[in-house]
Amino acid sequence: MSEVASRGPGDRPALARLTAIPTAEFGRDYWGEQPLLTPGAAGFGDLFSARAVDELVAERGLRTPFARMASEGTVLASSLFTGSGGFGAEIGDQLDSSKVLEQFAGGATLVLQGLHRTWEPIAAFTRQLVTDLGHPVQVNAYVTPASSRGFDPHYDTHDVFVIQIAGAKRWTIHEPVHRHPLADQPWTDHREAVAERARTQPRIDAVFEPGDVLYLPRGWIHSAVAQGGTSIHLTIGVRATTRHDLLSRLLAHAGDDAALRHPLPLGIDYADPSSLDADLAATVAAAHAILDAASGAGPIAAALRRAFHEAVRPEPVRPLATIDVLTGLDPAASLGWRNALQARIEDDQGTVRIVLPDKSIALPAEASSAVHALRERDQLAGALPGLDPNSSLVVSRRLLREGVLVPR
Repeated sequence: MSEVASRGPGDRPALARLTAIPTAEFGRDYWGEQPLLTPGAAGFGDLFSARAVDELVAERGLRTPFARMASEGTVLASSLFTGSGGFGAEIGDQLDSSKVLEQFAGGATLVLQGLHRTWEPIAAFTRQLVTDLGHPVQVNAYVTPASSRGFDPHYDTHDVFVIQIAGAKRWTIHEPVHRHPLADQPWTDHREAVAERARTQPRIDAVFEPGDVLYLPRGWIHSAVAQGGTSIHLTIGVRATTRHDLLSRLLAHAGDDAALRHPLPLGIDYADPSSLDADLAATVAAAHAILDAASGAGPIAAALRRAFHEAVRPEPVRPLATIDVLTGLDPAASLGWRNALQARIEDDQGTVRIVLPDKSIALPAEASSAVHALRERDQLAGALPGLDPNSSLVVSRRLLREGVLVPR
């Protein structure tokens, strides 16, 4: 049994575009540990712009929660910037462009959430970045009026890359008061400590111009103020898998142990910690047994793979365009593996299988070279490696129909 090897560590174009340093250096010195400011890394106008903001607000019929607004740290009621979709779209929470204008002109920040699902240039970049990082990614845009601060100093429970798209914004970054916070450990749990730390000397105090990129590990305290005009920045949130996740998966089957499901004794006195000693010792022993019985990373990896699939959407397919391609598949048509598709390739007992989260596709063993080659790079439909032209077209049609390949 074999599985396609991932790309080499240096072949991460989306991440390289954000950091402008070698991937190994970023992973060793910054990932999860230190902020990294990359001035003028590159232009990002192909991803987002002020024109894109206006199109999303005025023409795309966005609804909450894909948009929210905030003023001086307070999230506004959605009724202040949304309204009815009108005849044929009788819903009450579509963005109302005139209301958005009113609130924005009054100093409120507009947050466009989930752009990796609503704006294709960002969606395509996000899929590539997910492949580069190996962790789920989501993207929001923050559109801030001149000299306005949308949110008070706070920390996030996910890592972020901040890309300044338009205008200028002054960012103030402080050391964490709670390192590597989990999703259920928000900054409000440490509100006073965060406020106190924000009054100290910042680690970074800089005005970001278009093209500047900041990497900020979760837990680092930050706030931002627009400078002199409308500011637009993208925040790319990275939900990193942690060792806490591994431990949680290891203990996920604790409920299978009848002894752990047994109730504690009657009349237990919670005010007396010693009354828990015996049960705690038995619980620790049971936990040790569960951990000692763990047989390699295989089951854990499978569980994490399922969670990753639920969090990450692969490149979309276009049903009608695909049917048109299938109707008369041209041998010279270029086909490619869907970006961010969670799949593994297994060669075993005379077949090659493409194992997807929801199904498995089996092909004859002679198609193995073709399948592996398709995973690595785009191929011509009628000239797949290891197959004659007719067999190439048969395999190409099958994988197009199954949603593994897309036309390029």
